[in-house]
Amino acid sequence: MDEGSYTGTPRAGRVKGFVMVLAAAVFWGLSGTAAQVLFQGEGFRPEWLVTVRMGLSGMILVLGTAVFAGPRAALGPLVHPVDALRLTLFGIFGMLGVQYSYFASVAEGNAATATLLQYLAPAMIVLYAAARSRRMPGLRQIAAVGLALAGTFLLVTGGQIQALTVPWTSVVWGLASAVTLAFYTVYPGRLLRRYGAPATVGWAMVVGAAVPALGGALQPGPAVPGETWWIAWGLTAFVVFFGTLVSFLFYLTSLRFLTPAETSLLASAEPVSAVVSAALFLHVNLGMTGAAGAACILAAVVLLARPK
Repeated sequence: MDEGSYTGTPRAGRVKGFVMVLAAAVFWGLSGTAAQVLFQGEGFRPEWLVTVRMGLSGMILVLGTAVFAGPRAALGPLVHPVDALRLTLFGIFGMLGVQYSYFASVAEGNAATATLLQYLAPAMIVLYAAARSRRMPGLRQIAAVGLALAGTFLLVTGGQIQALTVPWTSVVWGLASAVTLAFYTVYPGRLLRRYGAPATVGWAMVVGAAVPALGGALQPGPAVPGETWWIAWGLTAFVVFFGTLVSFLFYLTSLRFLTPAETSLLASAEPVSAVVSAALFLHVNLGMTGAAGAACILAAVVLLARPK
């Protein structure tokens, strides 16, 4: 039985799905490297970039939902008080939490390490599910958690307990990013089932952006030197549109052609993209031990993404 007949999707559609989810993963990885340039080379602040990124992308998603699905679909998550509260919590602790902690980790360290630490989230979800159900995880899940822990140790210490290969603040923010990504993944299930991903994620981005905006995150704006303004604003546009809006839409569209397990597995190309782009453009070198740690984390992600 070929792939097309197995999924009920024509082969051309599956190829399209593979291309779209891989493109999304690459854009996500590249956006981390672009953000590192903005933070460490152009003087941008993580809170400013997060606010602009989520605010613009969120408004576009909500307006797009209103145009293509109707105003009722766009406003759906706001109608019922309980769901509106859920959306607010998701926007603040999920959307804002994961994006700010990730960018803070990038600003303090580098995009490669920040992305790999964020990908500890699947292992954290396994532990959460086991604790909630009061059941031991399976052997494959235990192996994945072990690989994730070993990979983290190798990545941040280089194999030496007494030394960190990246600033401890970057490690803390990276681990916070993994925790908030786990929350981001688990919490909004009811909202997604009721209102769909574009409206739910769009409003969550708007809510998440409103909090730092009201706190003054947009002031002062970046003071970009005249000779590099086009690089800085070009990278900003890439992070906002390709690293957020386009990648999100590509990922969602790929679900029409591929199974969730396949998309999750292919999305693990994101940390690979982040590591490769950081090495090529920023000369970030994880070293042999760090590379082994990265391989352990990726292996854990692949184990957890494979269908049972």
